[in-house]
Amino acid sequence: MSTTTDLPPSAHWLNAMARRRSVPAAGLVEPGPDGPTLERLLELATRVPDHAMLTPWRFIVIEGDARSQLGARLPQAYRDANPQMDEAKREKFAGIMSRLFPAPVAVVVVSRPNRDTMIPVFEQELSAGAVCMNLLHAAHGLGFAGIWVTGWAATNEKALGLLGVGEDEKVAGIIHLGTAREAPAERPRPDARALTARWTPPD
Repeated sequence: MSTTTDLPPSAHWLNAMARRRSVPAAGLVEPGPDGPTLERLLELATRVPDHAMLTPWRFIVIEGDARSQLGARLPQAYRDANPQMDEAKREKFAGIMSRLFPAPVAVVVVSRPNRDTMIPVFEQELSAGAVCMNLLHAAHGLGFAGIWVTGWAATNEKALGLLGVGEDEKVAGIIHLGTAREAPAERPRPDARALTARWTPPD
């Protein structure tokens, strides 16, 4: 019986990584991942480097009616957080807040570093970022599209309270998932060679 270590390199896997593109949340439509599929995606997302196995992250899933229920509460949270803003401008942005979760599914990846350990907090936060990227790759591998965002809802105290993020936690990313309404165009990519240096001994 073969094991995962016996499997040959997958050209399909590498091609999928090379072709993955982010799709704006507003461009993500049904179908999104159903319950069992989302569970599988989250399992795959957790397969990241995690020094000392601290599990310094967790998930909050926003789907179904929860999207509109959250959207109905975020505008007032925005108003409360910006009392000095010009009213017309405030109402404009409050309206935008009501539409922050248009995709079929959103997964909030919460960074929750363990501060009672020798493992640096920054290293634990990097692990949470790896979870976000793994989730995007897993979704793409199963035929879905997505995008990793943060923004106001990921940083504002009132919005974080609505999301259920604790005082000692941060949002590493909000991953919107669904099916791309249209195929995204490619964008310019950095030249990896121009960003690479070979280490040499100092003089």
